[in-house]
Amino acid sequence: MSQQKTWGGRFAGETDRRVEAFTESISFDRRLYRQDIRASQAHARMLGEVGLITPAEAEQIAAALDEIGDEIEAGRMVFSISLEDIHTHIERALITKLGDLGRKLHTGRSRNDQVATDLKLWVRDSIDELDGLLADVQRAFVESAERERGVVLPGYTHLQRAQPVLAAHYFLAYVEKFGRDRDRLADCRKRVNVLPLGAAALAGTSLPIDRESVRQKLGFDAVAANSLDVSSDRDFALEFVFGLSLIAAHLSGWAEEWVIWSTTEFNFLDLPDAFCTGSSIMPHKKNPDVLELTRGKAGRVIGSLQQLFVLIKGLPLAYNRDLQEDKAAVFDAFDTVAGCLAVAAPLVRQTKLRREAIAARLEDGFLDATTLMEGLIARGVPMRSAHEAVGNLVRECETRGCWLADLPDDILGEPGASAPGFGELRGVLGVANALAAFRSAGSTAPAAVEAQLRAWRERLT
Repeated sequence: MSQQKTWGGRFAGETDRRVEAFTESISFDRRLYRQDIRASQAHARMLGEVGLITPAEAEQIAAALDEIGDEIEAGRMVFSISLEDIHTHIERALITKLGDLGRKLHTGRSRNDQVATDLKLWVRDSIDELDGLLADVQRAFVESAERERGVVLPGYTHLQRAQPVLAAHYFLAYVEKFGRDRDRLADCRKRVNVLPLGAAALAGTSLPIDRESVRQKLGFDAVAANSLDVSSDRDFALEFVFGLSLIAAHLSGWAEEWVIWSTTEFNFLDLPDAFCTGSSIMPHKKNPDVLELTRGKAGRVIGSLQQLFVLIKGLPLAYNRDLQEDKAAVFDAFDTVAGCLAVAAPLVRQTKLRREAIAARLEDGFLDATTLMEGLIARGVPMRSAHEAVGNLVRECETRGCWLADLPDDILGEPGASAPGFGELRGVLGVANALAAFRSAGSTAPAAVEAQLRAWRERLT
């Protein structure tokens, strides 16, 4: 058994089967096989360039690695816990094909820098995949903004009605959030895209390797500067999962809102049947299970981030076997977020606003009160005085059971209920007039929203 291990020469006895089962990682790191093959081919060709093997041998190794990749892809490789991880499986298959030539591949590298390189390649590929998924979710929200551009919604703070907003403005708010998520991942990618390979176990190697050659072959932007740092560095994994956690949090907030908005009490949304489920006992139910699971899965992603922080918090330099536990958390966080994004885009596209139900109650909640206050301020009334005056008017409306626009002229003259110039401001009352009064950049003013919509349409085309 010891002869099968890449480290077996030092040991006289066989590894306890319980230890093999406890220490294996092939059950989850097999998904790194594409990245391991790419990195190994680049490493082999570099060895050929510097004379540690011949160029012809390097191409033999690269070709054999392609064959091994095809075998894994086709499900023909038999995985065994005795070979520990995907890196050893591939190397063992290479030795089976090429004999002593296969044994030369690991020249000038360690599993420490090999694992870090494979994981960085995988994270880099995953960031690119996520960017595409996020862009599609953004496009779905932009399409909804265009489709519902004429609809006015009540905007909320504290889940209480606050001010009117265009539906397009509402949808574009999520486009902004997911845009920042894409920016964070792009920024993370810069730190991911630094080559670890060539650091070997921790101190580098005395062999004449060319790390710059490998960097170019694998498309990294730079070579890691400190070999001791390389094998212990999992900053990039934590940063990646932090980005995933924020995406999950944004998805969770959106899902929570739409769960509420789809209730009979709100009745704002018509969710597509294809993204809902029913009840096993209540035949009338239409449950927003996709949204609820999206909300729930955020905790799983955030938990992966917590797991990684605890994993690295007390590790001395350089490599420690604890770091084997990083991949399960990274993989699960990615899978969870990618799955949520994949269902989010079509759900957004197929969900419709219940326009009549929204319009029927749109004037409720004094959505025009703040605009009335700002109208008084614009006419020279101190802000706090205007705030108090409009508050008094709202209280009067609640007593009478009417809206601000319904108040009779004589009420405006009562002490404490009015302010100078109020009579000139009836033109801002009512949701439509209040909406038309907005003018600041980035606001829900119709012209500003059209500019936002046009800008995002161009960016996402």
